[in-house]
Amino acid sequence: MIPTRRSRKVQIPVDDHVYALRNRIERGFNKLKNFHRLATRYDKTTESYVSFVLIAAVKL
Repeated sequence: MIPTRRSRKVQIPVDDHVYALRNRIERGFNKLKNFHRLATRYDKTTESYVSFVLIAAVKL
């Protein structure tokens, strides 16, 4: 869950630890998307696509 704005009258509590983990995961996916080959899916087979995802993850 994304924290509410400070100007909102009714504040919804957010667990900071869960939000930090969610943010870290989203940033990881964003870094993986920067690999052009992953974003466009040039690979024809599932095995080759998954293997490139693993190589990109190791490189990061």
